[in-house]
Amino acid sequence: MGKMGVVPGSFDPVTNGHLDIIRRASRVFGEIRVCVLNNSSKNPLFTVDERIRLIHEATAGIDNVKVESYSGLLVDYAKGVGATAIVRGLRAVSDFEYEMQITSMNRVLEEEIETFFMMTNNQYSFLSSSIVKEVAKYGADTSDLVPPVVEQALREKYNIKEIRK
Repeated sequence: MGKMGVVPGSFDPVTNGHLDIIRRASRVFGEIRVCVLNNSSKNPLFTVDERIRLIHEATAGIDNVKVESYSGLLVDYAKGVGATAIVRGLRAVSDFEYEMQITSMNRVLEEEIETFFMMTNNQYSFLSSSIVKEVAKYGADTSDLVPPVVEQALREKYNIKEIRK
């Protein structure tokens, strides 16, 4: 239990699927670092600081979770904080193909850091931040998709006064 795992992602925004992986990983590793990656090729809805705040609030009840950001290579971050593992959630076979490429490159760059794949809970297998943003933009109910703090932040970003049920 003394080992540290890193759960990386853009988390724009954090979803219940992300939180499921974070919670489950927190039971396997002594410490979890949620690393908000600042991906310059994406046009995020939330700033890095907003994403960190939302994740921090959503994971407040999980004592061994810390939330940080990083803009370089993930393996450099993991090595720098003393992590032994990267934890990635998988929804479908298509996720595995992409993650396998990233994992293989990470092993070339830093062979001491292992990657652990966790299958997402079936109820979140369709869920992505992109889908959440799309439905939230049109005022649809996202209460089953994201934690309440994120639901409120989405309403504010999209200036939604009333949720369509």
